[in-house]
Amino acid sequence: MEDLHITTLAERPELADALDRMPDTWPEFVLEDVVGWANFPRIAVEFPEFVLVATGPDGSVVARAYSVPFELNAPGRGRLPVGGWDRVLLWAFSDLRRGRTPDTVSAIEITVATGHQGKGISGRMLAAMRENAGRHGFGEVVAPVRPSGKHLRPALPMEEYARLTRPEDGLPEDPWLRVHVRGGGVVDSVAPVSMTVSGTLEQWRSWTGLPFDTEGPVEVPGALVPVHCSPVHGYAVYTEPNVWVRHRV
Repeated sequence: MEDLHITTLAERPELADALDRMPDTWPEFVLEDVVGWANFPRIAVEFPEFVLVATGPDGSVVARAYSVPFELNAPGRGRLPVGGWDRVLLWAFSDLRRGRTPDTVSAIEITVATGHQGKGISGRMLAAMRENAGRHGFGEVVAPVRPSGKHLRPALPMEEYARLTRPEDGLPEDPWLRVHVRGGGVVDSVAPVSMTVSGTLEQWRSWTGLPFDTEGPVEVPGALVPVHCSPVHGYAVYTEPNVWVRHRV
């Protein structure tokens, strides 16, 4: 396991550019989610104390972890949203604008740089995220998890996939869910509309290299569920489910 130094961006603001330059590991079409496109860049600016950065012995950035504080128990809420990743981002920035007092921290992204993956760094960043939330007085971190193996089984409902476990130890079959559960997380529920990406057929062709000329579901590499294609109306829509995991701090 690598020798890492993990700090917040608030403590190391000079690393902001290096974080921005880290290649995204998400499929290209996911980056077209308009809620994320509009709000993700704001996290480093408005919540730097909830952005973690890991540097190696040579000072280079090898991992980043973004999270946001929000008020889960605000009027009309109280439950983890079915809107998942998109909704919690909207809640966080709405609460900031309205001056609400947050009571929960949500994970948003953990990315490990190419060449450093498969070394347990993602689990360390998750643990650091929980510790950071605790230092700020929070008792829980929640995560709208994008299961890393689900794209290999796009037709399987997420409710079924999220509950698949290994016979040898009872841990989740999915590698990223397994990291969360090993770290003390508990699978809570599925967020069926966690991200939504809509676009013209020409946009989807440019994002995926696929023809998008057939009515109905289209399986796209990297997508967790099929994309709905409607050539008659000239558009396609991807609605991604994620899995809510809760971590006590």
